[in-house]
Amino acid sequence: MSFRIVVMAKQVPDTRNVGKDAMKADGTVNRAALPAIFNPEDLNALEMALRIKDQIADCEVVIVTMGPPRAADIIRESTFRGADRGILITDRRFAGSDTLATSYAISMAVRKLFPVNLVIAGRQAIDGDTAQVGPQVAEKLKFPQITYAEDIVAVDEKSITIKRRLERGIEVVKTPYPAVITVHGSAPACRTRNARHLIKFKKAKTSTELQEQSLDYTNLFDKCPYLHIQEWSVDDIEADTTWLGLSGSPTKVKKIENVVFTAKESLKMNGTDEEMNHLMKTLIDAHIIG
Repeated sequence: MSFRIVVMAKQVPDTRNVGKDAMKADGTVNRAALPAIFNPEDLNALEMALRIKDQIADCEVVIVTMGPPRAADIIRESTFRGADRGILITDRRFAGSDTLATSYAISMAVRKLFPVNLVIAGRQAIDGDTAQVGPQVAEKLKFPQITYAEDIVAVDEKSITIKRRLERGIEVVKTPYPAVITVHGSAPACRTRNARHLIKFKKAKTSTELQEQSLDYTNLFDKCPYLHIQEWSVDDIEADTTWLGLSGSPTKVKKIENVVFTAKESLKMNGTDEEMNHLMKTLIDAHIIG
């Protein structure tokens, strides 16, 4: 492929279901106790990559995700929507990695995929809300970066122009390749699954999944290599283990609390003019409004 886009995607715990078992004793997330979903802003990033692919001939979109074996679901979901292939970075030595260690591992994986024109990711993941991994990957790769991307203004094989969504307005930025882009949640939502892609990739598996399910797809993979989801370990990306896992993560979580908001008082209304007037007077007298 003459133009390659790497999309960094993450399988995250569904934070709408956080309970008392959400954290382990060592301060890391207990992912086994929470349902897993595709990180929302990474879906926005995937859509941006696919829109670029629609405009540039001979373009490949590669999904890179780091996590346990079940994170292969993210790769399958991405191919159903239009991505060409995916790579799962998985190894027990990655366990407990914070943003610094994660960005190091992903940057090493991206290096293995060189040449790469664009690296695109969601602005942040809902299980951390740090918005650090994308910029840290850019720094490690020595790529220019555009953050808070909302839309593509113009794109060709030499450069891309992006509209950024800032707190008090918008900004239009142009950069040559290679570059890293992090995508804001206000960007266009990701397209739905494509029926043809679903049929093509529905049997895609990693080697670990095949072993766990006692399946032998060897002949199928020889005929259809796109069904084999690659798994890369620490050794495959040639990473230094001192920069990975808990030992390579300076961030430590000391405590997590599950806060549940409950209403102390409630008022049932039928929507009549008298009730609305009474409500407004109550709020004004209590100095809540006015």
